[in-house]
Amino acid sequence: MKYKNIREEELKNKVAVDWFSVFDTTEILGNIDFTVFPKQDSLFGRTPLLWAEAKTGNFDIPTMFVQLILTIGKARTFDKTIPPAFLGAFDFKKIAFVPYLSIQDIFYLNDFNWNVTPSNHETKEFLLIKERIEATLKRNTYVFDYEKDEKELAAFIKNNVAKASTTSKLKIDKNNFIPIYLRWLEIVKPTIDVNWDDLKKANIMDSDFYLADLFVDDKDTQTIDDDSTIRDSLFVVYQNQGYKIAKENIKQMFDATIPIKNKETYLQFWKRYKRPPLKEFQDYIIERKDLLLPQDIRERKGAFFTPRIWVELSQKYLTDYLGENWQDEYYIWDCAAGTGNLLAGLTNKYNIYASTLDQADVNVIHERIDHGANLLKNNVFQFDFLNDEFTKLPKSLQDIINHEEKRKKLVVYINPPYAEATSSKTVTGTGENKSGVSTQFKINEILKPKIGNASNEIFALFMANIYDKIPGAIVGQFSKLKFVNGSNFKKFKDYYLAEYVSGFIVPGDTFDNVTGNFPIGFTIWNTGIKSKINIVETDVFDKKGNYQTSKKFYGELPQSINKWIKQFDDSNKNGIGFMENPAPDFQNNSFLNFSMNLGTRHVNYFSFQNFNIIPGACYFSVRLSHEASWLNDRDQFLYPNDGWQTDMEFQNDCLAFALFHGQNRISSEEGTNHWIPFTEYEVNAQAKFESNFMTDFIKGKLKTENTENTLFESGSENSFVSNQPRDFSAEATAVFDAGRELWKYYHAHPSTSSGFGGASKTFNVNASFYDIRAYFQGRNAQGRMNSKSEDEHYNSLIG
Repeated sequence: MKYKNIREEELKNKVAVDWFSVFDTTEILGNIDFTVFPKQDSLFGRTPLLWAEAKTGNFDIPTMFVQLILTIGKARTFDKTIPPAFLGAFDFKKIAFVPYLSIQDIFYLNDFNWNVTPSNHETKEFLLIKERIEATLKRNTYVFDYEKDEKELAAFIKNNVAKASTTSKLKIDKNNFIPIYLRWLEIVKPTIDVNWDDLKKANIMDSDFYLADLFVDDKDTQTIDDDSTIRDSLFVVYQNQGYKIAKENIKQMFDATIPIKNKETYLQFWKRYKRPPLKEFQDYIIERKDLLLPQDIRERKGAFFTPRIWVELSQKYLTDYLGENWQDEYYIWDCAAGTGNLLAGLTNKYNIYASTLDQADVNVIHERIDHGANLLKNNVFQFDFLNDEFTKLPKSLQDIINHEEKRKKLVVYINPPYAEATSSKTVTGTGENKSGVSTQFKINEILKPKIGNASNEIFALFMANIYDKIPGAIVGQFSKLKFVNGSNFKKFKDYYLAEYVSGFIVPGDTFDNVTGNFPIGFTIWNTGIKSKINIVETDVFDKKGNYQTSKKFYGELPQSINKWIKQFDDSNKNGIGFMENPAPDFQNNSFLNFSMNLGTRHVNYFSFQNFNIIPGACYFSVRLSHEASWLNDRDQFLYPNDGWQTDMEFQNDCLAFALFHGQNRISSEEGTNHWIPFTEYEVNAQAKFESNFMTDFIKGKLKTENTENTLFESGSENSFVSNQPRDFSAEATAVFDAGRELWKYYHAHPSTSSGFGGASKTFNVNASFYDIRAYFQGRNAQGRMNSKSEDEHYNSLIG
């Protein structure tokens, strides 16, 4: 057997190398075992070629496919990203492929419970899927033995998987035809070669071209010849690779075919969607074509305008939870509507309410209604959600809120402001709390005793006010995720008891005017079910709207790493350096450093002594060895287990990491430098160093040679001062070797007193790592260290 007696991860690696080496098989897509993508992006990103289930052992093919289908169906992966051309299943002996199109209907089963464990082969759901697809698999599956069918398998991959063009597409229905139109406006409309002003005079709108595109099949053939209702409703039809005006009284004015300037863009866009729309929704789309009107929703955008791609996705999540007909069965209130862009794509204007703080925004929405926006003027009104009494609301909305059962059918759908009362300047002591950010709200006086410091966040006030005034409502909101794991939200979580349903997170900087590197989430909550916020698992999408993975946020976390490091601190604060201990999450890591002076920020400053250098280095290194990203921005560093105390390699690696890190800002200009990791002899120094503390510490000499100096006495019987030389790993040794060459180069240039590029003006034999960097790199007019030096040899050494 080709792959017998190996683990699943090894099997996947070997299959990837042996059969799919010309593709990208590294992408992780939820819980799908194995994915195959082309290495090159297309115009709209990469389209998956294969999703596969991997098994060690010898499994029957239907069982593997059923587990894969349940995995996809449970996560609804087919809705979050374009499905592949093929599904696959393989074990140590064989691999099988089935075209996705041949089984995709299984994902649209009515009243099917997808929330089962895919690997449990005994559930009724597993057996039902298996029964339904076995006949299809027999007709459409290609099975290859790795050894017996080696040539045939290679040929199939080359001629079918690699050239797959009939990838599965998103089906068009009543809930997504408007969001698809909004994307069509951005991508396809600019490729149509026509004078839009001339068409407007003839009452032909861009939406007429969109409808023409909708009602063709995958071969660009009109599909409504036998349906006079649909045919008579289309003012434009798609013909001969372009458009023809079909409106009777004006078609002679536009006799020529209207061409498409960029056919490739057009084809790539429609590759994502299955046309025509599902049969049961075609009449509805034609009847409601009035919803497809130009949306000038950027005329007055709010501070955090919600991008169309996330509006579309959020409405998809609401549909998944509330059902296909939710817009007819539920009421919707956006109580932070701005100019109403979050409501674009909703269809039932009689069930939609929009309120906003500024009358100017109300005027903009009313103007949009005059031009065809799908809202009612009477349902769009000025209302200060955090100050006004609910008696000011329209009577129809009051009736819903005051009726217990109707209230359960109210969806509060919002993207509230993200302003907060504190900033990094507040923490540094150089600024003050933003006056009026949350204290200007009357509701703050009522809610602060209930939610504590969370009242500094406007979005938290919105959440708490909804919970207080509209109990039982469904909440669908865009917000930061700090209310789940933020340190200021403990009291809030005791108050806000609601069931988490589902949600997703995206990079914050995809929203207008957001510059931070953090996630913004859309989360759905049922306030009618009391449940404390604990674990919130969200789907993760990248900037282009591609599904990546899932991520959990934890409401109840163990003690933090800051609690742990405090027990090793020197309370006398007379150490050889001071390390700032900022809030224990990734977003605050930029403040983490150690220097000679005690800082002024309102945080703890860890005082280094010989007995706590190792715990301090561990703290510093653990926090900075992982790269911060938008996805982990709010992740917390926690109290460690005790294993680090006996892991000498880990301790020594941390010491090496800290000594040569850019946020080691020890400077001999501020006092005696005890942090030089080399002896004078190692670096050919021109004079003796003021302190050999660090090399003595590394060599295990401190206890025996420096006990007469009170600064270096062991402060605890649990001291991490060793009387044996420290044994560094190969990686740490390589760092020391590179550092030694850097120090040598510095000490070989004592005469270059002016430094390089405006660097430090004086050579100092006791220079620290930070001093050497400043000497060669220099500083700009603002006093900041330059990112590189004019000395290329130095640049290679520091690299």
